[in-house]
Amino acid sequence: MTNPDQNLTWQADSTHPELAEITRKALREVADPEIGISVIELGLVRDLVIELDSAQLIMIMTSPFCPYAPALLEMARLKAESVLKRDTKVEYLMDMWDPSMMEEGAGANWGLW
Repeated sequence: MTNPDQNLTWQADSTHPELAEITRKALREVADPEIGISVIELGLVRDLVIELDSAQLIMIMTSPFCPYAPALLEMARLKAESVLKRDTKVEYLMDMWDPSMMEEGAGANWGLW
């Protein structure tokens, strides 16, 4: 099975590649508390936009009824803000998540790949 989101690129990958990389690395430390997989591995961070003095994460959740959504969004915001050294906001999209958005191999323990 191929992953259409495996090569998901953020706006920041072209505008601020070095900041995008350190943000991606930092966000690997933010895990969904229910399943213990990072927001990056799950494909929940759909975009990162970096401006001169601010940044915006665009995220989705695995379920629109995720009880951990507020905490997970705030953890991601704080982690991104700490490495970007800019005021960071999170835009939460109601787009549907599906396992094909995960990084290859990330769902192996859950029988998804």
